[in-house]
Amino acid sequence: MTDDLNAPLGVEPKTETKRRWPLPPLLPVVAGLLGSLVVGLAGAVAVVHNPLGGEPRAISAIAMPPPRTAEPTSPQQAAAAPVATPQEEGPTVNVINGMSGQSQAVRIAATPPAQAAGLDPRLSERTSHGPLPRIAPDGRRPSEAYARAFVPPAGAGGSMPRVAILIGGLGISANGTSEAIGKLPGAVSFAFAPYGSDLERLIGRARSNGHEVFLQVPMEPFDYPDNDPGPQTLLTTLSTERNTERLHWAMGRFQGYAGIVNYMGGKFTATEAAIAPILREAHRRGLMVIDDGTSARSLVPQIAASIQQPALRGDIHLDRVPTPAELDAQLGRLEARARETGFALGVGSALPVTVDRLARWARALESRGILLVPVSAGVARRPPAG
Repeated sequence: MTDDLNAPLGVEPKTETKRRWPLPPLLPVVAGLLGSLVVGLAGAVAVVHNPLGGEPRAISAIAMPPPRTAEPTSPQQAAAAPVATPQEEGPTVNVINGMSGQSQAVRIAATPPAQAAGLDPRLSERTSHGPLPRIAPDGRRPSEAYARAFVPPAGAGGSMPRVAILIGGLGISANGTSEAIGKLPGAVSFAFAPYGSDLERLIGRARSNGHEVFLQVPMEPFDYPDNDPGPQTLLTTLSTERNTERLHWAMGRFQGYAGIVNYMGGKFTATEAAIAPILREAHRRGLMVIDDGTSARSLVPQIAASIQQPALRGDIHLDRVPTPAELDAQLGRLEARARETGFALGVGSALPVTVDRLARWARALESRGILLVPVSAGVARRPPAG
């Protein structure tokens, strides 16, 4: 290329032109196809609802091991071995195939808590509130299956006076519950509130230590809501259906109890229209009913008698004043009542001072000529008052 200085005068320099290549004839078509594809994909994302869109996907292989069963070592053990029951269905997970994108629901089988805790699965039914107690097809009742067996000592017969102790408020404090389980003899019965976070484990431990278990049902006191038993309280202002639903919520919190006992409930137990359906529902499900005896206006004994409901009312409130001296005095009253009538029921709370005084008192009770029996033994001994 020559510049303007070297070009001859009077001669216009030649302008250099860039070489332009002609566009291939297919390029506009390809561009149009790509544009249509982008627009189509954008429309699909906007129209199609995909909750997993944009989420990472993983493929997991779930292999469930076969259930382990112990081989019977003798014909007697083989005959006594329980019949295997199907496993309860566990949670459902969605397994997504990373290649095809297809989602498949897989239900993971899990050992039901009833089997793990040594409970009878025939005595419960699955509901939206969890497993609720029921009478088994063969007529067996939870009140019978989960009562502590009681055999009077040889030579005692039926002549010795008997006392039963029911300690409530368990399950809320894990430490307090463990103290009660560890210190109190197995003949002491326990009532668990439905509010604990580790109820199945604590109740399994209590039952393995020989304690029979009851469910505390929160019921409306006279000064409600200033005095509030807690969530799902049964109220006189609610319909029977709503109160039954709340009862089922409490019943579904754990398994293995022989009956129910009121928690507070002075107003509720004094209102026939409110308490009668609850007692009938407990009776229908094969449970016994315990009235803690804190309200003189309670109608539980009379209504229970009218429907042939196994029931028992507390005689002595042990720790209304929770001091060692007062506890000892109330335990003395309990003994005197047992000697007078043959049987007496004491009701208390899982307070540290109560647990300590009861443990000390129970060690020497039989030497004083009185038997400590589970609450269920008192229910069988004392029919409901008419």
